[in-house]
Amino acid sequence: MRILRFYQINKVMLQHGLDELIPGKWLPWYAKLGRIGFFWLRNKHPDKSQGTRVRLALQTLGPVFIKFGQMLSTRKDLLPPEVATELSILQDQVEPFDPELAKQIILQSLGLEKLSDLFSEFETKPLASASIAQVHAAKLKDGNQDVVVKVIRPNIQQTIQSDIELMRTAASALQKLLPDGKRLRPVEVVKEYERTIIDELDLTHEAANGMQFKRNFENSTALYVPTIYSDYSHKNVMVMERIYGTPISDIKQLVARNTNMKRLAERGVEVFFTQVFRDSFFHADMHPGNIFVSTVNPNDPQYITIDFGIVGTLNSEDKRYLAENFIAFFNRNYRKVAQLHVDSGWVPSDTDIDDFEASIRKVCEPIFQKPLAEIEFSNVLLQLFNTARRFNMVIQPQLVLLQKTLLYIEGLGRQLYPQLDLWKTAKPFLENWMKEQIGLKAMYQKISTNLPYWSEKLPEIPDLVYDTLKQVKTLPELQKLQFEAQQEQLRQQHTSTLLMIMGTTFIIIGAILPMYQDNWWPSGCFDLLGLGCWFFAFRKKRS
Repeated sequence: MRILRFYQINKVMLQHGLDELIPGKWLPWYAKLGRIGFFWLRNKHPDKSQGTRVRLALQTLGPVFIKFGQMLSTRKDLLPPEVATELSILQDQVEPFDPELAKQIILQSLGLEKLSDLFSEFETKPLASASIAQVHAAKLKDGNQDVVVKVIRPNIQQTIQSDIELMRTAASALQKLLPDGKRLRPVEVVKEYERTIIDELDLTHEAANGMQFKRNFENSTALYVPTIYSDYSHKNVMVMERIYGTPISDIKQLVARNTNMKRLAERGVEVFFTQVFRDSFFHADMHPGNIFVSTVNPNDPQYITIDFGIVGTLNSEDKRYLAENFIAFFNRNYRKVAQLHVDSGWVPSDTDIDDFEASIRKVCEPIFQKPLAEIEFSNVLLQLFNTARRFNMVIQPQLVLLQKTLLYIEGLGRQLYPQLDLWKTAKPFLENWMKEQIGLKAMYQKISTNLPYWSEKLPEIPDLVYDTLKQVKTLPELQKLQFEAQQEQLRQQHTSTLLMIMGTTFIIIGAILPMYQDNWWPSGCFDLLGLGCWFFAFRKKRS
């Protein structure tokens, strides 16, 4: 199955002429020989542009590859503009599946005889179509509310599973073959990705995530989360409030509405850090197809987000280390950044702190006091990778989703307001968060949180103290008995070993005696003695 899928991937790549995008000087001889070996697979789209061919290839290969294309589409600073523009189509304009099949899935999942039992209106033509699902506009009979109905693509799990199996095989090979294999931890990264994308196939997970986001940003002026109708949501169908806004990628429309782009970009940073550090629950699929801007108040813009299939969480330790790293970075305290990486175990404990600090300063110092438009992000990324490799920095699989989301946020900020000072916007938020975590207020909140638990356990404390003192009193006697038991066990083992040696000796003598005399009985006696010694040795060992 994996070999078949591997062949299919190569076939699609070659039939879309993607091999022609790689300069010949970059290809080793065996890659060129392999291309000749697939002589029957020719480029079927020579008339199409590079970007179109890349998009069509990723779209043909399925959801795992479409997700990759969505992420790349936000990085117009890393790709040729024509390619990035084409890939942006993958955000919500993937080829839809048969609407009649979508209707059948809805009827079966919601237990309806006909759609008119639940909806007064239902648009057959999909409103949007993405890698995992497609969306149809509708109107509920109860309350006349405008909604969208999200339907998972049929038979998609098998395709995703086969791609993940192939990724797992490739990751295992890379981990063994690459010099940096253990540091990069590709197997763990694939496992983390598998967990997130499999969860995305179950819309009950997305519904629960959406309701959590709704609670977290209740009455927020920065982010609006649409209502999810949990009564009408199942594993492959979800009904959600329809939102009306301007797509975040439609910069011309936002400017035409006199949207405060600086405020919008700054709010994007604030929303991201609020999700990560306040809630420890962040939207991890923030490509432009999932983000809109409310049209109500352009001067004080509000984000609207959809598609909660992929979310990320951080434990308290990772969250604290990240916050301290960000603050130290914003303060240009590279020594502390280096020390935090060692303390957290992200780099080996024997790392030369002075050398590590100098390397971080070399990468980071040139980008301060610069707006996003002036930062050559691809160059910074390359330097960071080289630094990580040099100091054996271990990849943290639990942070992969966060790193992907940071790429989305930085890419969006670059498109919305290239003059954005990312550091100046994020620093106050993180400093306030750290004060709340380590100050007197934080201590009071922790005590208040734990007080009900402590008050419940308080009546048990005298009994626990008495039991502990009683155990301490009897501890010497228990230690004495334990010591005597260990000594007896050692004696038993010594006796068993001695009997085994004696038994072996008697049997060897019994085997040699017939060579020097004709009587059999002395040899038999020694053999019996040997077997007897082995028998008693076995009993001693069992006891």
